Amino acid sequence: MPKIVELGERPYVALRGKVAMDGIGAFADRMGEVIGWLAAKEIAPNDAPFFKYDVVDMEAGLVLEIGFPVDDLHSGEGEIVTGVLPAGRYATVSHHGHPDGLMEATRDLLAWAEEQGLEWDADGAHWTARLEIYRSDPREVPDMNDWDTDLQFKLKD
Repeated sequence: MPKIVELGERPYVALRGKVAMDGIGAFADRMGEVIGWLAAKEIAPNDAPFFKYDVVDMEAGLVLEIGFPVDDLHSGEGEIVTGVLPAGRYATVSHHGHPDGLMEATRDLLAWAEEQGLEWDADGAHWTARLEIYRSDPREVPDMNDWDTDLQFKLKD
């Protein structure tokens, strides 16, 4: 069941790109670039990796970031970007199962928020913070059907 949580600011480091809907998997495979950049800078993530959907346009494509929260704000370079996930109220729900089920989980969360009369912190297709947080480490949980993922979508203040 979805719920509303209050979250503080969270600095992060990520790889940013424009991705077609059918290119999300290939973009996700580039997570190693973020891990390598963090390791080279001796920066440790402080939580699970995430996908941040900045623009969600099913026809024109997505603007997507894949990255990790970190303790302090840093400067990016090249395709590596840095930023801060804003503090505020987030609608959140947990999904257990293959990431293929996240589209349905997202639909359900969007419908729940509409039923509750909640407003997203978004301007059309542009979102302030729409996150999929991957709680399962593939090295420890190799079967994607056993993965745990949290959706966190920022609500309008």
